Amino acid sequence: MNITHLTNSTENVVYGESPSMALNFSWLRRGIAEIFPQPHDADSETESLEKRLANTNRPLRVKLGIDPTGADIHLGHSIPVRKLRAFQDAGHTAVLIIGDFTARIGDPTGKSDVRRQLTEDDVALNARTYLDQVRPILDFDTPGRLEVRYNSEWLSRLDLGKILELLSTMTVGQMLAKEGFAERYKQENPIFLHEFLYPLMQGFDSVAVEADVELGGTDQKFNIAVGRDLQRHFGLKPQFGLLLPILIGTDGVQKMSKSLGNYVGLGEHPSQKYQKLQGVPDNLLSQYFELLTNLPLDTLPENPRDRQEYLAWEIVRQYHGEVAANEAKEAAKSGGKEGAVPEFPLGNVQFPAKLAYMLNATGLCKSTGEGKRKIQEGGVRLDGDRITDVDTTYQDPSELQGKVLQVGKNKFVRLKP
Repeated sequence: MNITHLTNSTENVVYGESPSMALNFSWLRRGIAEIFPQPHDADSETESLEKRLANTNRPLRVKLGIDPTGADIHLGHSIPVRKLRAFQDAGHTAVLIIGDFTARIGDPTGKSDVRRQLTEDDVALNARTYLDQVRPILDFDTPGRLEVRYNSEWLSRLDLGKILELLSTMTVGQMLAKEGFAERYKQENPIFLHEFLYPLMQGFDSVAVEADVELGGTDQKFNIAVGRDLQRHFGLKPQFGLLLPILIGTDGVQKMSKSLGNYVGLGEHPSQKYQKLQGVPDNLLSQYFELLTNLPLDTLPENPRDRQEYLAWEIVRQYHGEVAANEAKEAAKSGGKEGAVPEFPLGNVQFPAKLAYMLNATGLCKSTGEGKRKIQEGGVRLDGDRITDVDTTYQDPSELQGKVLQVGKNKFVRLKP
């Protein structure tokens, strides 16, 4: 077996002549912040993940949970998904958990206030698009390489006795040590009891799917460690935690976040992706190449501008193909953001105007009724933001000028004055 480098591939590539339980550990190391426990750790069972990979006679079950608390995924979210693909390509089983139950609480990690509880309809709408967004990354086709599970399958059936058993595995002091809780307690900000349930429920996911490895960002160590404790409590072999860095956003200052406007969404038009990525600050380029591509890091262009363009081209290629990447590159050279996106003049619309009518007027939908259905199905975006309210109305063209209106994956118009 010869594995030359990490495969976080977005194509159906298996490295080696047969599925590997990994004689060579180097494929796993790229972009990893921490693997725990290590053999010398107090809670270690003395075995390392490297030994588990080398010695197992079965594929490992590698878990990644995604809570559909929002409608869309950005490049920062893609990092653990890409690592999940790396395990698939090495012959292991990816277990992708859509947290349709835990999303109704929301992970309190790093939050200074209680999160708004989502309704069941909110979560269902968000969850519908998640698989489409990760499909370019994961191998959905090779038998035995992917399980997609929804944690309502087991969490919705927990009775009070089982919930009390889960609660009995942790003390209040241990829970207050979790990132965010201690600060909120110190500042006398409310901490609600249902928030304490979140790490226990995420941990119980690991019990339910019998995970060998769990992937997550560096902010997820507490939750993953709870999963280890619960597996041990229920007589299972504790999982390993594999932590990945948090991606800094395109502003070069804070972590990538839609609320901060420094994100690149997986569902955005190729030209939008390209424009954003070719402006990534020089000091972040190495991290972006390491975490978001499979390219050998010692063969990248030396000139920062060339590196920015190469990064933009490569990521657009991953999600949209080489033709779209070339078109986005040419569009950027020829004058910018408009690129290959057709334009629609807002002067043709009388305001105030409902979004459903706009979809019909622009030709993205055949009728206003179809526009309403597309909105309800979660298939409409404005500048990458999904819009789900069929009554959305715009009072003035200035609210829309320069923005890209999108239906599904392939229909776009840029709204012009």
